[in-house]
Amino acid sequence: MNLSAPLRSFLDWAVDTSWEQWGEVRASVIGIPYSELYSGEPRPNSQALAPEAIRAQSGQFSDGPLHWDFDIGGPLQTFLPNGGRDCGNLNLGDQSFDDYFSAAVAILKRQFASSKFSAILGGDHGATVPVVQALEAIGRPVHLVQIDAHIDWRDEVRGARRGYSSPIRRASELPWISGITQIGIRGTGSARAQEVEAALEWGAKIVTARDIHEEGLSPVLQHLQGKGPFYLTVDADGLDPSVMPAVLGPVPGGLRVDQVQPIIRALAREQLVGMDVVEVAPCVDLPNQITSITAGRLLVNALGAALQFQNN
Repeated sequence: MNLSAPLRSFLDWAVDTSWEQWGEVRASVIGIPYSELYSGEPRPNSQALAPEAIRAQSGQFSDGPLHWDFDIGGPLQTFLPNGGRDCGNLNLGDQSFDDYFSAAVAILKRQFASSKFSAILGGDHGATVPVVQALEAIGRPVHLVQIDAHIDWRDEVRGARRGYSSPIRRASELPWISGITQIGIRGTGSARAQEVEAALEWGAKIVTARDIHEEGLSPVLQHLQGKGPFYLTVDADGLDPSVMPAVLGPVPGGLRVDQVQPIIRALAREQLVGMDVVEVAPCVDLPNQITSITAGRLLVNALGAALQFQNN
């Protein structure tokens, strides 16, 4: 299965879709638009359009590698002098989902093995299922950090086990996932009492949005200390809908960008190997595309922090 070139590359990076020949780079990005379909839901869903929508706003979330970026403490070129690699998108085509999933795992393993920092653009949160499978390529146990309104611990939904309600449950089954911390959880979703009990029994640390708002970030940052390396998965609905409105399941009371940024920096200090942003639904974004812009800003923050601490 082949990768396809994006309409516009992320931050205008060089595009290289020849994944079997990838050499080592400091940073890369790939689009994984699809996950296992739940019966009765459209294919493609709006989230499948997000990899292109986020890339299209590159000029809004970064004015260029030579411009001073106050979030990362200098021009991006300081930390990434030769740019990164845009790996393109893995599209479904006429193949079965099983073939798509197998290809995604193989390509993502190659990405993790050849890139110091790997960014993944979903797709709905099912895009994270092949990602956690591919984290085996890191060669060390990885602590998974999730920012989300929902715990995503369903074993299956209508017979599908690799959809957007199951990525953290699938991660919990993998021997190279050393721990799971779930931040920003609130409201209701697909989880029932049995999913919450399964998560807690496994040992997942669930930090609600209310915990963050009432107690601040210190407790969760202390909990994460010493647990790296990390992989970060960010569901757009983990942030408040006033910040990232273009989601299909908005839940009031979410995190703010200024609460997510310190989490990113804390993970980077102990090695942040990669990050995904999922569940952006361009069909319901505001005219200024603020959700895609915010997704890009979070990725630039993670990219800058990860590479900065790798240099130190």
